[in-house]
Amino acid sequence: MEAFQALFDQLDRVTGTNAKVDALVEHFREAAPEDAAWALTLLLGKRRRRLITGRRLREILRDRGGLADWLIADCHGQVGDSAETITLLWPAVMQNLAPVQADLPEISPGQPLHWWMETLLPVISTLADEKQSDAVIALWQAVPIEQHFIVNKLLTGGFRVGVSTGLISRAVAQASALDENLVVQRLMGGFEPSAQRFLQLTAPEEAEERRSSGTPYPFFLASPLDPERLQKSTPADWQVEWKWDGIRGQLIHRGSGIYLWSRGEELVNDSFPELIAVGAALPHGSVLDGEVICWREGEPAPLGFDQLQRRLGRKTVGAVLKRECPMRFIAYDLLEHGGEDIRDRPLQERQALLSELLAGIEHPEMWRLQQSRNWALNNWPELDQQRNRAREQQAEGLMLKNRSSPYLSGRKRGHWWKYKLDPMTLDAVLLYAQAGSGRRANLFTDYTFGLWTDEEEPRLVSFAKAYSGLNDTEILELDRWIRRNTVQRFGPARSVKTELVFEIGFEGIHPSKRHKSGIAVRFPRILRWRRDKPAEEADRLDAARQLMAER
Repeated sequence: MEAFQALFDQLDRVTGTNAKVDALVEHFREAAPEDAAWALTLLLGKRRRRLITGRRLREILRDRGGLADWLIADCHGQVGDSAETITLLWPAVMQNLAPVQADLPEISPGQPLHWWMETLLPVISTLADEKQSDAVIALWQAVPIEQHFIVNKLLTGGFRVGVSTGLISRAVAQASALDENLVVQRLMGGFEPSAQRFLQLTAPEEAEERRSSGTPYPFFLASPLDPERLQKSTPADWQVEWKWDGIRGQLIHRGSGIYLWSRGEELVNDSFPELIAVGAALPHGSVLDGEVICWREGEPAPLGFDQLQRRLGRKTVGAVLKRECPMRFIAYDLLEHGGEDIRDRPLQERQALLSELLAGIEHPEMWRLQQSRNWALNNWPELDQQRNRAREQQAEGLMLKNRSSPYLSGRKRGHWWKYKLDPMTLDAVLLYAQAGSGRRANLFTDYTFGLWTDEEEPRLVSFAKAYSGLNDTEILELDRWIRRNTVQRFGPARSVKTELVFEIGFEGIHPSKRHKSGIAVRFPRILRWRRDKPAEEADRLDAARQLMAER
């Protein structure tokens, strides 16, 4: 734990990228594999099961430390994080508490990180009521003050340190003398903390590794269109295709296994059994990059994302759901062909091989596996004309890809661009506000907005939450207004006077039985503060329904 604490302090202290990487490299070289595995897991920030909730820790501090509810609540409201709140308040009560004995392994800061994560902290999580309170107080008493924050974060499962996955991958690669792309690929699909798994991650590459693994390649991501940079090139260098509104995935056939991975590094075979069945017809050693989308056979356009959501996370899919939400895999690219990694070949060559591969497959449901259509541009004005057709195709916009581009990893600007449709918009009234997190934990930055009903005496019903779109000056101004105009408090949330109007932009809209308004929107954000508009002139629900009818 001491070594990990030192790493955390160093990462928090230095600002330069190289300095952070150097600190990570040194730690991964020096730490035992079982500790390095846990350090990697924590640094990656992957969601873990909470051993104890932040609320429970605050209750223990309140009950044993004799602190008032309002004090802890106000401190938590300012800080926005339970672990940090408890760490800051502990010195105020520590001298008033007698030493507590608990049935725990002997606690020593010198114990290695894996012991804390696999032995001590899980034991505390299994206790209940007063025994758990005793154990937590004993833990706080035994741990040096400088380690309290980390220990509390490990208990609540929300550890974040502010280094990107890319920096961590680079550090592991340098510490192990491996190619960074190999490390990134090995981390795809998740990482379980164990000495064996860390040794596998850092082992030299074997010739058959890629042929036998079900692990996907790192996804290559497009950047928002930069028109000035794009127009310095020739239209003939680029191809255009629709940007579909599904979930990005890789369909893999290696050895005897068929794997469908989402961009979120989740294996989603169970949710889409039809695609796994058709994927079995792919030749061995094939990896396709594409879009998982609901699309009926013979229809010219796909169904909406709301239909796809009905399939996500399913472990079993019944006949009715299969019929109502039929699945397709729209293949954009071929990453592996005959067991050979072809990502460094030009896009036009990869896509020619993809076309040839799909043409040679015989399967009764081959309509589920199709190559994405692409076309060339004659001139730049055509680009806007084509984008304007996207909505009738049920697409989000266009993708532009350089014909000679390799398939890289992450978001590398210049090779692929996304040119999305302008968002749909509605003017809505601010109803509720809640404090944010991190550096904005003491500001109200999470907002809920409402539309007027179509009744004779209209009332406001919530339809969307938004967290982004305002600049720092506007956030500060709105925060002061919220504090002055609070009507009621509901825990961390406040209802406010219904006076302010904001233009809300979003990518999609569909019916929803889970919302009072009867609608749900995708990716809502604030476009502007409508200071020119009174609340009475905000949009009504019929305007939202009209958008649904037009989409």
